[in-house]
Amino acid sequence: MRCVDLIIFDLDGTLVDSRSQIANAVNFTLRALNIEERPFEEITSFIGMGARDLLRRSLRKENAQLLNEAVITFQNYYKIHSPGHASLYPHVIETLEYFKDKIKIIITNSPKATAEQILFNSGIDKYFKDIIGGDDESCQKPSACSLNKSSYYLKNSKDKIIIVGDMDIDVITGKSAGILTCAVTYGIGKKKDLVKAGPDYMIDDIIQLKEIIK
Repeated sequence: MRCVDLIIFDLDGTLVDSRSQIANAVNFTLRALNIEERPFEEITSFIGMGARDLLRRSLRKENAQLLNEAVITFQNYYKIHSPGHASLYPHVIETLEYFKDKIKIIITNSPKATAEQILFNSGIDKYFKDIIGGDDESCQKPSACSLNKSSYYLKNSKDKIIIVGDMDIDVITGKSAGILTCAVTYGIGKKKDLVKAGPDYMIDDIIQLKEIIK
């Protein structure tokens, strides 16, 4: 087991299952722009690098004006219809409660306001000291600069910090920063990509963090 003072969590695919909400918002956006909808599996394979990248890939068109319009439409729809409907993965509350004395923060490529609403509506906002959103597209995961936006990260020793996420970009972010990394296999990311990224730990259930962190 490792002595950890700070646990950094990803949000979508790690704490909450928001795939259906994201896919619905993307297809609403495509319909609004008179573009053919995409299958659920295709849309969810695009999740991870923020809304702009998600929509660029969903549009399949290199048109800056159209992409800007899509981002606005998507965000307006998502913030109204989706954050209250994301479901927590099994054992999330139990795990957060177990580590209630540890400092915990969220680092996500989703907008901060969206993340705040999801956490509040899911009843787990009280567990987190800080939320770093992906509003600045130049400083999103897998760039380690996203970590530097949290004073809690800057105040703690790197050998006592762990990042927990469901995608390879979470592992890459942690490795770039020189901190411990833990991949979860139950989320949006593909296991083969997680294995390739080489996390320090890989778990199938978030409750298994109890076997890693002391």
